[in-house]
Amino acid sequence: VSGTRMVTCWMMVCLLATIEVFADPCPSFCYCDNIKHSVTCLKRNITEIPISIPQSSKKLDLRGNTIKVIPTGAFLPIPYLTHLNLQKSEIEKIEEGAFRGLGRLIYLNLGSNSITFIYQESFDGLSSLQQLILEKNRIEEIKPGAFTQLGFLNFLNLAENFLVYLPNMVFQGLQQIKWIRLSNNMLNNIADEAFAGLVTMKRLSLDSNELQFFPSDALSRLTGLTRLDLGKNPMTYLGEESVQMPSLKQLFVNNMALQDVSYKAFEKSPKLFMIEFQNNQLRVMQPLVGLDQLKKINLTGNPIQCNCYMRPFKEWSEKARIQADVICSMPSPFRGESLEAVKPINLRCDRYSLEVEEDPTPDPATAGKPKKEEDTIRCAENCDCKLDLQHASCENKGLRKIPKGFPAETRLLDMRRNDFYTVPKSAFSGMKNVVSLHLQNCKINELQPGAFLGLRKLIYLYLSENEISTINSAAFEGVNQLTYLYLDRNRFSLIPQGAFKLLPNLFSLHLQYNSINFLTEGTMGGIEKLRWLYLTGNNINYISARAFNSTEELEKLYLDENLLTEVPTQALKSMPVLEELRLSKNSIKEVGNGAFLPMAESLQHLYLDNMGLEKISNGAFSGLGPRLRSLYLEKNKLENVPSLDNFTRLEVINLNKNPLSCTCQLFHLRRWIDSVNLIVEATCALPPDFRGKKVKDVPFKNCPGQAPEKPKPSPKPKLRSKPSPKPKLKPSPTPKSKPKAVSKRAKTAKPKAKSSSKQRRT
Repeated sequence: VSGTRMVTCWMMVCLLATIEVFADPCPSFCYCDNIKHSVTCLKRNITEIPISIPQSSKKLDLRGNTIKVIPTGAFLPIPYLTHLNLQKSEIEKIEEGAFRGLGRLIYLNLGSNSITFIYQESFDGLSSLQQLILEKNRIEEIKPGAFTQLGFLNFLNLAENFLVYLPNMVFQGLQQIKWIRLSNNMLNNIADEAFAGLVTMKRLSLDSNELQFFPSDALSRLTGLTRLDLGKNPMTYLGEESVQMPSLKQLFVNNMALQDVSYKAFEKSPKLFMIEFQNNQLRVMQPLVGLDQLKKINLTGNPIQCNCYMRPFKEWSEKARIQADVICSMPSPFRGESLEAVKPINLRCDRYSLEVEEDPTPDPATAGKPKKEEDTIRCAENCDCKLDLQHASCENKGLRKIPKGFPAETRLLDMRRNDFYTVPKSAFSGMKNVVSLHLQNCKINELQPGAFLGLRKLIYLYLSENEISTINSAAFEGVNQLTYLYLDRNRFSLIPQGAFKLLPNLFSLHLQYNSINFLTEGTMGGIEKLRWLYLTGNNINYISARAFNSTEELEKLYLDENLLTEVPTQALKSMPVLEELRLSKNSIKEVGNGAFLPMAESLQHLYLDNMGLEKISNGAFSGLGPRLRSLYLEKNKLENVPSLDNFTRLEVINLNKNPLSCTCQLFHLRRWIDSVNLIVEATCALPPDFRGKKVKDVPFKNCPGQAPEKPKPSPKPKLRSKPSPKPKLKPSPTPKSKPKAVSKRAKTAKPKAKSSSKQRRT
């Protein structure tokens, strides 16, 4: 008996302990599931981490709130968490030790916030973390030692941030890492030891950055890497033994600016079985040395010359049974043909078939010969030249005159942060192979006519952060291949007429953060191929109706942060293929009918946020429909919005922080929200009873003309109508009828249970 009592007492103690664990209060604005040990506080305008979360919680979802700072020890009361989601919570800072006590956490999502720095002890205490999401923040710098405690992390997502440089040992401590994603940053420099010690890493994503040469020294440390994504970086060449990665199997170098690839570029990467070269500027490809396991090479989208220079490649790929996807660009008879379909005997170099530009690819027989000794050591005084990378740098050397004496093979020339003041005529004579020239922050105020003569292969010209106020078109004489021109953060008050008329291949023009007041007719003359135009942060208050007449191929137009008071509809008539338009942070109070009609067939992304916008006419979005993918209207003064029924393919819409009046005039928005599979940020300000309530949760009762919609949201009439026949059934005491009656009541009770749970959540 005493033993039975002891067992009973022990069970009572366990029961009381269990009750105590689950008796922790749940915040009134959250939903707590004690069975799954999860707490959801989704989009509740929370400004700080709740302190009354049940201690036994394992999953906490705080998405969509306004938590600016995560303080030290914020999660100490809930040490059993395994999953924590803080996505889209406007977080700006993580204090050191913010996650201390979360030794069981395996998943942490901090994506889509405003974090700028990662400090040394930001992730202190996360000893079990396996996945860390930091994408879509504003991270500019990661302090040394920030990841030293994340020994079990296997996935780190740092995509879509503002990283420019990766210092040595920045990822120190990631002993189990498998994949680091650094896509869509601004990386242009990677220290040699940045990836040191990451022996377990299998995949690295560096696509969509600003890397202008292959970071061989840094990537050669990744001895176990099997996949490397480098697409959409402005690289122009891959030199001899550029890729020294013994385990690499898949390499993506697509959508870049590659003009030349050494036949020995991959000699130290023998396990490569797939290389993606599509959409570059390669005219010829030589047989690649040391790739016995290569099975696929993709060269589609390159201007391949199917002449005698491609015969060795064709014979090599066929002999090695490599799937080579190659489409001929020239000569004319083979244009559009697959190289595979062209007979080797037809790959010749007579006058008829040799349609190549100057400086054709050299003969493979001479490509590997060593250069003369004087060529290997020649470099301008006080500068650093790397012949293997074809890169010369004079950055921050205090120079007052543009130096001479660089190797003729130089492709990238970096002279930023000097005091040149002026760029004289023929300052870069003899530099015919330079593709990328950096002259940022050099106090330049004058570009003399012929300043860039000799740079006939120049594609990228960086003149940002100087003191240039005007440009003579003759300054760009001889650089008609220029594609990307950066003139942001200078002193332009207007764009000189015809300043860019000698740049017929200009693709992207950056003029943001100057002092430009207006755009007149002829401003963009001569740049008919322009696709991207950035005018953010100027003082533009007027745009002529004919300002963009010569830029009919424009796809992106950034006019945000200016002084416009109306949508420049007349000027937009010259843009039939415009895909993205940014008008954010202008003083536009009203958008009239047909404002975007000129680009209705092409527009995909429209930014109208932060403008003090008070009214959008019912016909403002006329013509816009299936093609529009994102619409930004947040932080305005809108009480109502026009019908959005035509936006059938919308992926993103933001109406947050508008004083919406949730009366019957806005019922159409509620109905549209119910019909789409989207998270719509829209909150009521009026009437007072609905202030702070999301539009999708407002009942909109007794709205005229909406009678068919009333029965759907209100289940009460159905509940009252069903019991009416039941009294006739109740007198029959048969045992079979009772289970049926119980089941019906159980079914009809569900809506009440749901509504009561919603009341508890709110």
